[in-house]
Amino acid sequence: MTIDTLRGAPQFPTTAGSLAPSSQEAMDEAVAVLQAHKDAWVELTIRERVAILDRLIQDFLTVVPRWVAVCRWAKGVAEDSIAAGEEWTLGPWPVLKNLRQLRQSLIDIEVSGHPRIPGPITTRADGQVIAQVFPQTIYDRIFFTGITAEIWMEPGVTAEELPQTQAIVYQKQGHKGKVALVLGAGNVSSIGPMDILYKLFVEDQVVILKSNPVNAYLDPLIEEGFRALVKPGFLCVAHGGATEGAYLCNHQGIDEIHITGSDKTFDAIVFGTGSEGTTRKAAHQPLLTKRVTGELGNVSPVIIVPGPWSDSDLSYQAEHIASMLTNNAGFNCNATRVIIDHAGWQGREQFLRQVREVLAKVPARNAYYPGAKERQRSFVAAHPEAEQIGPANDQQLPWTLITGVDAEKEDDICFTTEAFCSLFAETTLATTDAVEFLDRAVAFVNERLWGTLNATILIHPASLKDPAVSAALECAVANLRYGTIGINYWAGAGFALAVTTWGAFPGHSINNIQSGTGVVHNTLMFARPQKSVIRGPFHSALTPPWFVTRGETAAKLFPKLVDFEVSPSPQKVPGLLWTGLVR
Repeated sequence: MTIDTLRGAPQFPTTAGSLAPSSQEAMDEAVAVLQAHKDAWVELTIRERVAILDRLIQDFLTVVPRWVAVCRWAKGVAEDSIAAGEEWTLGPWPVLKNLRQLRQSLIDIEVSGHPRIPGPITTRADGQVIAQVFPQTIYDRIFFTGITAEIWMEPGVTAEELPQTQAIVYQKQGHKGKVALVLGAGNVSSIGPMDILYKLFVEDQVVILKSNPVNAYLDPLIEEGFRALVKPGFLCVAHGGATEGAYLCNHQGIDEIHITGSDKTFDAIVFGTGSEGTTRKAAHQPLLTKRVTGELGNVSPVIIVPGPWSDSDLSYQAEHIASMLTNNAGFNCNATRVIIDHAGWQGREQFLRQVREVLAKVPARNAYYPGAKERQRSFVAAHPEAEQIGPANDQQLPWTLITGVDAEKEDDICFTTEAFCSLFAETTLATTDAVEFLDRAVAFVNERLWGTLNATILIHPASLKDPAVSAALECAVANLRYGTIGINYWAGAGFALAVTTWGAFPGHSINNIQSGTGVVHNTLMFARPQKSVIRGPFHSALTPPWFVTRGETAAKLFPKLVDFEVSPSPQKVPGLLWTGLVR
């Protein structure tokens, strides 16, 4: 979920950390340990794996307070800050949710051979199969009222054969183990741990993690919290930057690689660096032929369908979109990057005014991720009209909004480059009605915006009462070439649900990798997913706790949700609901 530097600049992050880089001898030894234990991992029984997950849940809980504290410290977030609850939502909570869901999937596999799909399985008129995967439990229905999620399968998968496309590695007998290198991300603390879990429990590969130098301070806590995997030789952690990453990528003991980072880092791994790498890429001649998967960022669009939005709707959705940007100070690949408005929508100016008002109330955040100031300056240089809201100093960047970007200017930096800082843009399309707007907007984001990771559509329920608009929305969802799509709910939430897939829309070649290839999370272990679709209410009766305007509530609620994931109980529900209601 990161971009290491502005696209085209150095490929690997080189920020110095407090941990000494691993020596080549230490990395060789770690890879040798994993090679020696890779087949033992494959041979573990379901019960043995469930026992490891039980241990992981308890062990990870012991590091959670320190985990949150060190992330806040590194990002300059005070305990009384409006963002104080973020690190619970970005780190411990999704990791523990992932662990619990994997545990349930393994129990289901033991009983019926595949994870249980909790919702209906439907087949579209064109034959594409859709499985509703969320909510999974009664607790999901209580805590995420009105939120559903589906996974759309690749064309060709039938409803009858769908169970056979789940948990493939658990259907095989006698396959050999593999060693995977996971190159972690520096922005969101749950990424590395959840990528580790996917490789181990879904793809059956033992792992060496090489963290990003930006958040390598988490390495000792990962080793402690994941010691149930470290001690038996199923997980090792290496430290360092570009040199160590390159050494491990080319190590003969590494069978596969997964990276969360930038497309330029992916290219450096696969084709090499410099002019020679460029030549190899142009000639379709990879230097590295190992399987490399990756999640590589996005210029994330938010499509606003014109409709009869009330003042209250405009205010609510302004908070929604502002939250999509300000979360984690804007250092998310799923942050709002381009808003697509209807040029003639009467609510446009009031909506943008409301967004500005929300941003003005959100304190500026430390620009902790390397290169942020340079990226922001490059966008402002291209758009001197950019509005900069809030202070700028040696540590902080203002919230930056660029409105009215010309949709016909195909090479505009706002469309071609992921800002990866506290900046987003807005553009407009002129159409006759909502149906035409949806069609044009989908074509615009598919063809003009860089990346295919996630997209969000906001549409008023009154608009959907028109059968033509409702049909146009479903057509839009089908035609969007994005790995996760949110309808009236931030698509980025799909990252945290864990049961949904997270990754690019399938089909990118290594010569045009864009947002990457492969998926992670996916705790129901589908082998042939195409996209995940999240649907939510247009205007929730209770503002979601992750909205930036509910920072105080989030700081109290998410620690309780972490405790709940460790040991779910009906007795805890009233307290959680009461905390969530407090504004």
